[in-house]
Amino acid sequence: MNNFSLASLHDRLPVELFIGLRYLRARRRERFISLITIIAAAGVVLGVATLNIVLAVMTGFEEDLKQRILQFQAHVVVRAEDGPIADPEAILAKVRAVPGVAAAAAVARGQVMLSGPGGVTGVELRGIDAAGAAVLRLDRHLKGGELADLFRRHPVTSGGATAELPAIVVGHEIARQLGLLVGDPVSVISPLATPSAVGLVPRVRRHVVVGWFESAMAEYDAALAYTNLADAQRFLDLPGQATSIEVRAASLEAARAVRDRVRAVLGGGFVVEDWMDLNHTLFSALQMEKTVYFLVLLLIVLVSAFNIVAMLILVVLEKRRDIAVLKSLGATTEAIARIFHYKGMVIGVLGTLTGSALAFAFSALVERYPIIPLPKNVFYVDTLPMRFHVAHFFVVALASLLICFLATIYPARRAARLAPVEVLRSE
Repeated sequence: MNNFSLASLHDRLPVELFIGLRYLRARRRERFISLITIIAAAGVVLGVATLNIVLAVMTGFEEDLKQRILQFQAHVVVRAEDGPIADPEAILAKVRAVPGVAAAAAVARGQVMLSGPGGVTGVELRGIDAAGAAVLRLDRHLKGGELADLFRRHPVTSGGATAELPAIVVGHEIARQLGLLVGDPVSVISPLATPSAVGLVPRVRRHVVVGWFESAMAEYDAALAYTNLADAQRFLDLPGQATSIEVRAASLEAARAVRDRVRAVLGGGFVVEDWMDLNHTLFSALQMEKTVYFLVLLLIVLVSAFNIVAMLILVVLEKRRDIAVLKSLGATTEAIARIFHYKGMVIGVLGTLTGSALAFAFSALVERYPIIPLPKNVFYVDTLPMRFHVAHFFVVALASLLICFLATIYPARRAARLAPVEVLRSE
């Protein structure tokens, strides 16, 4: 039965591959070579699995961070080169007509200080209208209050007098630091001084907290506050103006194309950037880090390649008589070399496929069941994020197979250069 199986296999495979597979089966006196073969294959498995898992973790962190950043950032931002945009409505009309633009709105920004019962803190005040709320999708992160309250004034009674105050929505960390609740008044202080009889005095305006948001990123929760666009324009001394036009594209991937179209429509005098331009330094650093990890961990596969080289050289020394007989029977130099190329590549293919399967299974398990917790005071996520892409598996597999193939070149050439006369004479 065994002879029938081997004969059938021989009929279906090239002779060189068949011999290479036979050499993988160690005889009793070749147990050491078999051990090196197992170590080499295990090294390839470990290297490929580790590479894929690390890339999945890095990609998970990158994509999660991207999603969190874009929660409060438009896909495309338009700014004037020489200051605020003087006629935002005219610019909005042009931008909204651009193909691929899902929403666009004018935004007035400025650095201010908020003063509440718990102290004072500096924030970026953003003035938005209903369209701006849609672009930034503020309603998705509002945890307290109603978004509609942001666009109307609220009566507040103090000292027997009632005043209509503008509304403000603050981040979770700001509300916690200043001890603010929905319905509490808060003072907004602008660095722009107002002339008076006694000189320049800070510009202060009272607002009513109508809600608070939580983005799961302390950088946003502790630094952003939103108010009505018209109130922000008056307070920041931007009458009828805007600091930027913020655009949401039909999809995240379409942002670059939308940016280019908006640039072409607006012409000169404006700076148009997409989310990748705005976060170029951060994402370039993440990409560089991912590349460095890939190259460093690829050394595991490289070490395994040296094991493959050592194993194949030992096999060449052990099979010198077989090689001489094959050459005497008419095997060409290229055919002898292919035997050892096939033997090394079989180890590389099996190790690469096994390592990829292990990494895929581990990544799918962790992505489905968050079994690896992370300290909340160190990371902005509670569990290890993992995102695996087919392209990454192909890149790792190609790199692994290339290294394994290069490892077979020297032993294959050494076997091919054996002179059958000298080998048979010594035997």
